[in-house]
Amino acid sequence: MYIVMEIQTNSDGTVGTLVNSYADRDHAESKYHTILAAAAISTLPCHAAVLLTEQGLILANGYYEHGEA
Repeated sequence: MYIVMEIQTNSDGTVGTLVNSYADRDHAESKYHTILAAAAISTLPCHAAVLLTEQGLILANGYYEHGEA
């Protein structure tokens, strides 16, 4: 089992998470990269993704920080 977590930090400092699970790594990696593609152009101050196993082993993580221009 693979878990993909999306972490969104709002401008007021609050954090939201979205969690999905997948039976196979290919689908989990697809979701992970989909999140990061959206995070790259997100207007949130920080937008992240984590891919991990059901045992909590982190397989990949990435994030984008968007400051004021």
